[in-house]
Amino acid sequence: MERKRNWAGNFQYSTTNWHEPESVEEVQQLVSRLTKLRVIGTRHSFNSIADSDENIVSLQKLNKVLSIDREKKTVTVEAGIKYGDLCHVLQQHGYALHNLASLPHISIAGACATATHGSGNGNQNLAAAVRAMEVVTADGSLVTFSKEKSEEELHGAVVGLGGFGVVTKLTLDVHPSHQMRQDVYENLAFAQLEHDFDTIYSSAYSVSLFTNWQDETFNQVWLKSKLTDEQTFSLGEDFYGAKAAKENLHPVPGVGAENCTAQLGVPGDWFDRMPHFRMDFTPSKGQELQSEYIMAREHAYDALCAISEIREQIAPHLLISEVRTIAQDELWMSPSYKQDSVAFHFTWQDKWAEVQQVLPLIEAQLEPFQAKPHWGKLFTTSPAKIQSLYEKMPAFQQLLMKYDLNGKFRNAFLNKYIFNVTE
Repeated sequence: MERKRNWAGNFQYSTTNWHEPESVEEVQQLVSRLTKLRVIGTRHSFNSIADSDENIVSLQKLNKVLSIDREKKTVTVEAGIKYGDLCHVLQQHGYALHNLASLPHISIAGACATATHGSGNGNQNLAAAVRAMEVVTADGSLVTFSKEKSEEELHGAVVGLGGFGVVTKLTLDVHPSHQMRQDVYENLAFAQLEHDFDTIYSSAYSVSLFTNWQDETFNQVWLKSKLTDEQTFSLGEDFYGAKAAKENLHPVPGVGAENCTAQLGVPGDWFDRMPHFRMDFTPSKGQELQSEYIMAREHAYDALCAISEIREQIAPHLLISEVRTIAQDELWMSPSYKQDSVAFHFTWQDKWAEVQQVLPLIEAQLEPFQAKPHWGKLFTTSPAKIQSLYEKMPAFQQLLMKYDLNGKFRNAFLNKYIFNVTE
């Protein structure tokens, strides 16, 4: 059997032993029987975080909505469900999630385990919605982490990097459903962020700035506004010098916008505006590479200037870059732990040899700002540096040992970046 690859095609998994359990009982039997395994979601990670050289367990058949609790305002789902599928069910019941990633075709368990995020002034990463999590741990038993049982342990386990076991069930906070609109502006000067960063990023429910780093300009500004919000700006032709787009646009210049969510201020359901890409568009392959670095929001403009200094090295290999904000949370392994953050995202051409040369340059420029790489994307930051960036790293190591003493769920990635052990 040919070894499988991730969604983007840039990474090949190390084993052909794939398992697709259809029930929690099957998961428990698998975990009890196997000596080493890792869990896979929708294969949207770009590195080896989900890899195993022995066994990989796919959760794609555990994909149901189990219950909605109107009193507690929560939804409980099987871990393999994708955000896009959950959104339709929530909408039917009058509910919404607080945020979504740019792509809705990712699994909830995988996104939470890696601290994947959307954007927003006050919007936390996706994992912050988790109220409870059911996990099959190393001996095959079911363990529940929850706010009621131990909020501190839940905070340690939610962004768990796959190290605690097989997540089988998640309970998420939900909010009343709402309508949104999306407006796009073109050509915003970098210099506007020096004094107006906070007002620009507070001007809508979710704000994304896109640049190809060819000059000191954001090609596009995407503003996603709740229609129930009191607007902090009047949506006109001008936004801090940027001009309103006259047609729907794709973030990457020159690419058609047919797969993007509707723009031009047209109202729509929250899940048809909050992501960048439509629910009914499922990309079969990324044909791209991704990196992302997250740092304290207060450093946003200085970090932007630092990256701009090397834009001539970045631009030739880039498809597009996005700058977003993330609210602070309490999750130990979240890059936004106890700090409001800004994220610099890079979507690269599928040329790893070239990108591999550029990443250390970016990391060096962001070094003064203590930037943390996204767990599921490509980086060259050293294990020692990564460990130094996480205040709760020692506590996280201890919690992993508590639930997986012998390392059944550990792989080369966790050994390297969490335990600083090279295999």
